[in-house]
Amino acid sequence: VFFETHDPTQRDGQGPDIGPQYRSAVFFQNEAQREVAQKLKDLLIAKGYDVATEILPAAEFYSAENYHQDYYDNKGGTPYCHAPRKLF
Repeated sequence: VFFETHDPTQRDGQGPDIGPQYRSAVFFQNEAQREVAQKLKDLLIAKGYDVATEILPAAEFYSAENYHQDYYDNKGGTPYCHAPRKLF
């Protein structure tokens, strides 16, 4: 689902949101999660996609400000950043 609900080929941004804070990244907590993410990324690369998604160890996490919470619900179920892509 992760790779099909955003553009994993766009570097340093998603749609009109540009900057490293919008980059495509998977944060893993253990080796099994890293392996799954890497296998999916490798499958997309094998299909010819130039995948920009980074696979990184999880670090300290900070909740976003309140105005960023419940984004999907607050946008009436149609937020612009949710654009399914059939990649697999």
